[in-house]
Amino acid sequence: MDREPTTYLVTGGAGFIGSHLAEALLARGDSVVVLDDLSTGDTANLAAVMDHPRLRFIRGSVLEPELVADLARRCDAVVHLAAAVGVRLIVEQPLKSFTTNVRGTENVIAAAHRHNRPLLLASTSEIYGKNSAGPLTETADRILGQTGVARWSYSTAKAVDEILALAHHREFGLPVAVVRLFNTVGPRQSPAYGMVIPRLVRQALAGEPLTVHGDGRQRRCFAHVADVVDALLRLLDHPGAVGGVFNVGTGEEVSIAELAARVVARTGSDSPIGLIPYDQVYASGFEDMERRVPDTTRLRELTGWAPRFGLDAILDSTIADVRRRAAAPQVTVPEPARPGTGSRPLV
Repeated sequence: MDREPTTYLVTGGAGFIGSHLAEALLARGDSVVVLDDLSTGDTANLAAVMDHPRLRFIRGSVLEPELVADLARRCDAVVHLAAAVGVRLIVEQPLKSFTTNVRGTENVIAAAHRHNRPLLLASTSEIYGKNSAGPLTETADRILGQTGVARWSYSTAKAVDEILALAHHREFGLPVAVVRLFNTVGPRQSPAYGMVIPRLVRQALAGEPLTVHGDGRQRRCFAHVADVVDALLRLLDHPGAVGGVFNVGTGEEVSIAELAARVVARTGSDSPIGLIPYDQVYASGFEDMERRVPDTTRLRELTGWAPRFGLDAILDSTIADVRRRAAAPQVTVPEPARPGTGSRPLV
């Protein structure tokens, strides 16, 4: 390996994307400190590496500034993935989601700044709001609805996160890169919190009606988590990423109605597909966008990244994962102690 091994603090590292990133970092020789409060993450996601000698798991929150600062001091770089995620969670708990996403990120940025640690900040395609033009470049306008619509509070919180991070880069020289993730999917993703593909797959395999929200004509693109992790690794390693904002996603569009039909076909299910009005799923006043497609030219030109998995491959891997989980016995992974109390040193 040409590069020196690095110790990464990965917030939200027991979550869907974070656990895959932790595995990839360990596989290439790095060390990983995972900080996760397990509100949406699960230690079972780290089962394959929990006993790895270069992994430390800390149950704690990004809302604990001194803990975050202590862990950042012990690491070489920070990847901030911890966030309140999923449309359902954001709509049903807007205050908690906004506080977690803004205050937590503020603590992480402050810790990285205090100890001069490079920071990769995970943002979201929700930044673009109702902008249904496309493909969307990183400089595309944000178009949001009224402040009373809880969904746009998430977009606003993540915009504040980006502003804080990039301002620290411009004013203090903090090495920062921002990634805007577009609908990451794959093994370990929970059907909870409004994640559409695992929800549709679970319904199809259970023989239940597939519920498509709205009229089903809204169009989305989905990226396999392995491709997303590959993009994150390339940006972590590339000095040219510092100070930049990068879309991460694919350009293969599908309507949600078409997506449900493909899930039915690839699972061999007899389940019907039904349209459910938004006001029967979320609070009144919910707003959605017609289309969300990324332009990833900036990422491709800097790093050479290109997605390897098409939608059918993404669906097949998700179907296999849901089947495997349904057949596997429940596994409980013990949670290590907080820093300073365990039998092994933190780093």
